[in-house]
Amino acid sequence: MTNVLYVEDEESLAMIVSDSLEAHGFMVRHVPNGQQALLFHGKYKPDIIVLDVMMPLMDGFTVAKEIRKTDLHTPIIFLTALTQTEDVVKGFKLGANDYVRKPFKIEELIVRIEAALKKTGQGMSDTKFVIGNYTLDTVKNILSNGESNEKLSYREAELLKRLIESKDKVLPRDEIIRTYWSNDTYFTGRSLDVFISRIRKYLSADERIKITNIRGVGYMLSLD
Repeated sequence: MTNVLYVEDEESLAMIVSDSLEAHGFMVRHVPNGQQALLFHGKYKPDIIVLDVMMPLMDGFTVAKEIRKTDLHTPIIFLTALTQTEDVVKGFKLGANDYVRKPFKIEELIVRIEAALKKTGQGMSDTKFVIGNYTLDTVKNILSNGESNEKLSYREAELLKRLIESKDKVLPRDEIIRTYWSNDTYFTGRSLDVFISRIRKYLSADERIKITNIRGVGYMLSLD
């Protein structure tokens, strides 16, 4: 399991991002300021650091500068509302691996985390998931059953992965929407139903696989 040190002083945002990352299989240690970030970095040796820039006590740029004095390898991703080119350049010069501007969608952050880990030879070990006669490859976003391959969109692949991981358990609708569509206000439960219908169609060659709509609660994937 990938260990993420997440440094963010905005409590409500920190809770949403932490919950979403944990739902995707990351282990998250959240701290609210730069001083604690340095302490946790030295104690827990995270696999990756997701670092806000504008924080009390010590800003993210200073934190990155201090970390890079002793650690040149752990990936650092800045999260910030600062959008000036000079701020971005400063972040990279201090040793950042990537730079994500606020507001952002959680799926974008996850893709950038996984890309940074791959570049450093790390990353999550579980990239293939099996359900019935199907295998889902979450690197290529391909669903195969030995006879055919189906190319899924990123959201389709991630949603199917979560359903497989939660097999025989209800995956709440509000968690799905919050995790995969973040702040997309246009997104509705009806649109989610469309995505679920597509996934059912992709899995239709194995009649044992069922995705049940638990009305008003969420969806449950099961294998008879």
